[in-house]
Amino acid sequence: MFSRSKWQRRRGSENFTECVTVRMPTSLGDWIESIIQVDQLFLSCAIDAVPRPFAICLYLIQVASPYFKIIIALCRFVLVPLTILIFLANKYWKTRITIDAVEKFLRMQQMLGPMRYGYTDIIAITSHFRDKLGQGGYGSVFKGVLLPGDVHVAVKMLEGNSNCNGEDFISEVSTIGRIHHVNVVRLVGFCSEEMRRALVYEYMPRGSLDKYIFSAEKSFSWSKLNEIALGIARGINYLHQGCDMQILHFDIKPHNILLDNNYVPKVADFGLAKLYPRGNSFVPLSALRGTVGYIAPEMISRSFGVISSKSDVYSFGMLLLEMAGGRRNADPNTANSSQAYYPAWVYDRLTVQEVGEISAPVADMHELERKLCIVGLWCIQMKSRDRPTMSEVIEMLEAGFDALQMPSRPFFCDDQVATIADSYHLFSELTEVSEGDE
Repeated sequence: MFSRSKWQRRRGSENFTECVTVRMPTSLGDWIESIIQVDQLFLSCAIDAVPRPFAICLYLIQVASPYFKIIIALCRFVLVPLTILIFLANKYWKTRITIDAVEKFLRMQQMLGPMRYGYTDIIAITSHFRDKLGQGGYGSVFKGVLLPGDVHVAVKMLEGNSNCNGEDFISEVSTIGRIHHVNVVRLVGFCSEEMRRALVYEYMPRGSLDKYIFSAEKSFSWSKLNEIALGIARGINYLHQGCDMQILHFDIKPHNILLDNNYVPKVADFGLAKLYPRGNSFVPLSALRGTVGYIAPEMISRSFGVISSKSDVYSFGMLLLEMAGGRRNADPNTANSSQAYYPAWVYDRLTVQEVGEISAPVADMHELERKLCIVGLWCIQMKSRDRPTMSEVIEMLEAGFDALQMPSRPFFCDDQVATIADSYHLFSELTEVSEGDE
């Protein structure tokens, strides 16, 4: 038998290599024993060969080696699975808390607001989601029918991140669940089962405003456009002043204005809306909200003022100008580069009284178009304090054209040195900032 003593060097030897100057194994049993004990024998040699402090360290390593193996095995087969289990349990618990919070809110809301439907009801109402109307904020919108009575509705299925949906869902239900105004879309009901959530609105057969004002053919007379603008203004003003809490929409744009069978406009899509006490002159808001091209400057930088109801006024002003121009406010592909940014171009046309370039040669239509443009230019003043309130906007739209005065130039640069191209260029920079923050 090849014993361990044959591998050990003599005490006091000067040369560490003597430790391995030994007789080679001669049998299979000796080879197996040598392979099994090689790490222990090497450490024994090292302990004898190095100075005492290092020898102590090596000896401790030799003694602790089996325990290290046990610890590594525990980490691999016990601690790692346990850590993963704790992580998954924590994630589930947070999701469960979100679901429970939404459920608690909805039980209270059911006593006060719209009807609550089960998910199977939603499937039946939409005929298995057969007729898709379009893609709204945070979800797809489907046409449905409520029985009995064959009442047509629009069902928005919330999609995406569950936590975000929980917040948006509560926002929409709490915001419009008890609102009844002719110019605000009515919430008929809702559904909440685990992570499945839906909002059931009254159906607007004429669709959204954008498909009319941006069409190649003129869809409305100027008097009808003025009437629609006035209805939108009244709806927004009701959100700001007519409810117990001030409701800020933060996403006023043509796509979020729906038209009923008689082309009565209704403000819709409250996914970004927030509720604040009516006495608040400013709003604490950490995240950018809205759609590029309609976002108020103070949403980008507080140097333009505080975030308030005036932020909705800015968005409404951009909407008014698009209604008057029949085009997007920013269009870099336009044939005439001077018209790339419509608000700057129309401001210059109005200040030099070149009305014929932007209006049909009908006197009353000229006035209504000019009125929409002037009110819109007042609404998009860069500083929030320079904009009118929505109640003042209503007064301006109801008044005659002669009562209106031209506002100051509502752009980034001084009146004397600004050009239309400069205004468009700066607008593009604002757009890039908006897209990055969103």
